[in-house]
Amino acid sequence: MKYTVKDRFLKYVKIDTTADPYSNTSPSTEKQKDLTKVLMEELAEMGIKSETNSSGYVYARIPGNVNHDTKTVFFCSHIDTAYDCSGTDVKPIVHKNYQGQDIVLPDDTTQVITPDKYPALNGKTGHDIITASGLTLLGSDDKSGLAIIMDAAFQLVNNPNLKHGDIAIFFTTDEEIGRGTANVDLNKINADFGYTLDGGERGHFEAENFSADALKVTIQGVSAHPGYAKGKMENAIKIAAAIIDRLPKSNLSPETTNGMEGFVHPNRVESALEEATIDFIIRDFKTENLTKHEEMVESIVKSVLTDYPGSTYTFEVRNQYRNMRDVLDKYPYVEQYALSAMDRVGVEKHPGSIRGGTDGAMLSHMGLPCPNLFAAEQAIHSKHEWTSVQDMQAAVDTVVEICKITAEQ
Repeated sequence: MKYTVKDRFLKYVKIDTTADPYSNTSPSTEKQKDLTKVLMEELAEMGIKSETNSSGYVYARIPGNVNHDTKTVFFCSHIDTAYDCSGTDVKPIVHKNYQGQDIVLPDDTTQVITPDKYPALNGKTGHDIITASGLTLLGSDDKSGLAIIMDAAFQLVNNPNLKHGDIAIFFTTDEEIGRGTANVDLNKINADFGYTLDGGERGHFEAENFSADALKVTIQGVSAHPGYAKGKMENAIKIAAAIIDRLPKSNLSPETTNGMEGFVHPNRVESALEEATIDFIIRDFKTENLTKHEEMVESIVKSVLTDYPGSTYTFEVRNQYRNMRDVLDKYPYVEQYALSAMDRVGVEKHPGSIRGGTDGAMLSHMGLPCPNLFAAEQAIHSKHEWTSVQDMQAAVDTVVEICKITAEQ
């Protein structure tokens, strides 16, 4: 059966689905539903029933074609693209039979994708590389995932020799602004386990991610007329600056950590004389370390305030997401199926971890174990974003093989 992943991808990326972090609606941008409509039309053409909700999610189901009970597997990706870089008027370009050269993007020739900057290109000789034109992101995150799942569905429904149990499909909106599962109906997914298709290089597989908290520190200073402030004023702006200055400088920050190291990151400050707020994101692969990091910040706040006896503070912690590994360790077969599928289709495995979160992490902690599979996303959220057609096709093969393995069990 001929792959359809490239053509689907080229179609999807031309539809603007940029999310808006400042919107309170769901979806945050109504234009995300333009792609929802296209996906549902394509599913209907394949004879697959689907439905949506007011948030633009897509729920679909492929009935099994075996005569024994099996677990139900689902596959998930997200419709929206990141707001970091324009997603309007994306012009995808297919660079056929890539031979290792620098790729100059024609609409802005200062945008050059090079193997030096993106070493993954060194392994793509002979591949068909897709980029944007230089003015926008491409949208491979996560329209690669959408195209992979849709092509896998196409392969499954058109080849009765591919034996599988029930398969659920779930597409979300607003994943890029942390709301991908905010309005999920688990009963409509109705599956035992699944996989997000929202990863990078061929063979990458992530079964763990950061645990994450949001922390807000609010400083209440003491206001006074600056002409008569001696011994009275306690400037909240200066207090906030002192707190930030005392944070670790050689560790525990995004710019000084990698691998399995966590961090404490002040990412927003609003301040005036009388009141200042500092927003932090707290990240670590060990969930219990979040509390330790937060206690460190609070100790710094208390230490600074010893010099400002009239000032006070409040300390608000909000759970954002948790490491999916905490759940997946209870379901070892989920990881085993994916790694076995890659072995069967000849994809070299690269298990790893995500220094961030996914819809899969949220779903895992809702009771649906859901690690992350590669989707050939490269240089995401930028004008240099690119993907490989052959790597997306390898992901299609992996998804189909997971369905076969699930039925065999």
